[in-house]
Amino acid sequence: MKPPVQDWLRADELGLPRRALALGFLLVAYFFYAWSWNTIDILRPYIKESLNLSLTESGSAYTLQSIGALVGAVIMGQVADKIGRRNALVITMIGFGSGLLGALVVNDFTGLVVQRLFLGFFMGSMFPIAVGIYSGLFARDVRGRIAGIVFCTYNLAVSALGFVSAAVFRAGMDWQLMLWAGVVPIALAFLALALVPDDRRLVPMDGMVGGQATASSTLPVMELFQPGVRRQTIFLALMSGLNFFAYQAFTGWATTFLRTERGVPDTAVGDILGWQFVGSALGALCWGWISDRYGRRVAASGFVGCAVLIPIYLFAPVTVQTLEFIGFMYGIALACSAIWGPWMSELYPSHLRSTAASIFNWGRVISMTAPLITAPLAQAYGLAPVMSLAAVAFLVAAAVWWSLPETVKRRQASPTA
Repeated sequence: MKPPVQDWLRADELGLPRRALALGFLLVAYFFYAWSWNTIDILRPYIKESLNLSLTESGSAYTLQSIGALVGAVIMGQVADKIGRRNALVITMIGFGSGLLGALVVNDFTGLVVQRLFLGFFMGSMFPIAVGIYSGLFARDVRGRIAGIVFCTYNLAVSALGFVSAAVFRAGMDWQLMLWAGVVPIALAFLALALVPDDRRLVPMDGMVGGQATASSTLPVMELFQPGVRRQTIFLALMSGLNFFAYQAFTGWATTFLRTERGVPDTAVGDILGWQFVGSALGALCWGWISDRYGRRVAASGFVGCAVLIPIYLFAPVTVQTLEFIGFMYGIALACSAIWGPWMSELYPSHLRSTAASIFNWGRVISMTAPLITAPLAQAYGLAPVMSLAAVAFLVAAAVWWSLPETVKRRQASPTA
């Protein structure tokens, strides 16, 4: 029998150092999640060579990982809401750490399929679990900035993986050395029990609906489709799908476009994409602050910005330096989706925080079909016109975003934790 709510921990009574320590641990876990996820891109040529894969087989590894992530987000998001997000975090860290180490014993394509599905499953659960934890520990008017910090941590991990890989190759060491990073989340997993408050007995900063801290229904995801919120859930999934489609249609083809149609040298291509990456890291912090102060829906203007910049990027006769600047601004605008985690969790009762945040990954269903749609169109009409579809998708996503409820009132006073 559960103790009465008045005997539970109250997030607003936990000191800021205690909550910051929990967030710090969560960021460490998120760093190694991001490291694990991006091994499929940064290490792809070496995985392909070591397993003697075809281009199609090596490219399909990302699709397999995304399928695993979609399933993991749906299943583990619900598990987290039932057994507690802290407990689910322990399982997830052990899971994706083991999945990354599993790459060390893969010796053929079949093994790669199993390994990437397994790894993807636990990595897909990391986002909704992280959102569920920090949304309970911090006030609504700072969650956007917390989400921005989490997003920056993700980008920092990608940078670190790139820098470490370069150092490993310069030193003549085996690239598989980077897979041993999976040991760290496994070793740290059980520290979550000491450093992260037990959310099963935690009253979140903005209270609870119905006195529930965890979900009691057999399938919490079905609560997202109850009459009062069904339209909202469908629109959130549509918005997420449009975002992923637009990202794949534009960013997924950016390197090919710059090299083949713009004639940009490889060294400059790296600079253009690098500035986009820097812009995304900075943009996450900016959109977090904006959404905390002026509301979550205001960040939809970022997608409008993407839609404006894309045609300039594709069709304007500009220099490489201008492309770098446009890429930087596009990265800032694109990062507006960094605040979706807390926003989605705020749209539903507190016991559904992780299940609601998993909607973010539902859109991967559409993103996995994007290359199948855009590739044949690009062959028929050229890359630039097809990549322009991203601008249309961003505009529709912005309209859907703006049609959904706001969860933060515009404030004049300075926010506090």
